[in-house]
Amino acid sequence: MVSRFQRLVGFDRSMALSSAALTALVPLAILCSALVTHFGGKDVAQRVIDRYGLTGAGAEAVRQMLAPSSGWTTAGLFGIAFLLVSVLSFARAAQRLFEQGWELQPLSVRNTVNGLKWIALLAVYAALSSWVHAALGHRPLELVAAVVEAPLTAAFLIWSGRLLSAGRIPWLDLVPFGIIGATLLTGYSVAMSVYLPHLFNSYTNRYGAIGAVFAMLSALFGAMFAIVGSAALGKEVRDELDRIGRGERPPDNEVRQQWDTVLQQARSRWQTTRGHTVLDHLTRRH
Repeated sequence: MVSRFQRLVGFDRSMALSSAALTALVPLAILCSALVTHFGGKDVAQRVIDRYGLTGAGAEAVRQMLAPSSGWTTAGLFGIAFLLVSVLSFARAAQRLFEQGWELQPLSVRNTVNGLKWIALLAVYAALSSWVHAALGHRPLELVAAVVEAPLTAAFLIWSGRLLSAGRIPWLDLVPFGIIGATLLTGYSVAMSVYLPHLFNSYTNRYGAIGAVFAMLSALFGAMFAIVGSAALGKEVRDELDRIGRGERPPDNEVRQQWDTVLQQARSRWQTTRGHTVLDHLTRRH
């Protein structure tokens, strides 16, 4: 599993996904806020504040970042184009996770239609998740809402893999990923219900309104790290189940061999980094 996570470049993949999610979800949330408030509903900023119990500087920063403005409706073609590019960039970042995790040939822009469908699916999932937490999220740690949301999350993750891979990953191959991902994200959601208000208040007190962006990026990184880890572990579990079904037995020292490979790769990267550092130091001296 560790070796597969390394092949996915897990930390870099998580950061790329969280950055793409931030640039896509913020303008999408502002647009949704404008539509919801137009029909008399509660905007996205207030929903986030209510869900996590934000107060003070943290709540004000979220309002400034997510509250709809009157200028959005007159943003014109540039605003629409930016929103479309940002959401498609997020969809392609998620698409690359499945293509690399399941060793598929990249489709890139040829899968744009499925990317747009996935964005619509994400919006439906976010709306249902918000409704669940609004109805059940008043319990301690929002534990009841998180548990009820878990099957919905598993279905969303499985369907995401199927859609973004253009149907090249069978449903059964995605089930371990969906279950593991839903479990990790449920635990992460419970933890964030406690830690996120502190994170928002701490960052906004230190950096001002831009601190809300840093806090949201940090929270998204944790969620994307859980998803990337779930992809690596889910694929490993599916492969192991296939081997068991074929009657294959792994070597007794397989775990040791994989661990030795990981250590060897880590040493190689360390030596390469150290060599570059020494070379740069010598170059500066001369």
